[in-house]
Amino acid sequence: MTPQFMAFIDPYVYQTLQAIRGKEVVIETVRGNVHGTIQDVKPDHIVLRSNDTLFFVRIQQIVWIMPK
Repeated sequence: MTPQFMAFIDPYVYQTLQAIRGKEVVIETVRGNVHGTIQDVKPDHIVLRSNDTLFFVRIQQIVWIMPK
């Protein structure tokens, strides 16, 4: 038996994140919030640049997104 990868993708959130790629945002996660510029969007995570630090945030962990 081979392990299989399963991920639940919310197409509406994914499309919204794609539309605001390159914009500054505040993102609330289950662990707190982070603000920065969305650098890249993948089906399961985003890459957010805050100052000179990259954050890789799982989309499933996002509570809300607020463009600045």
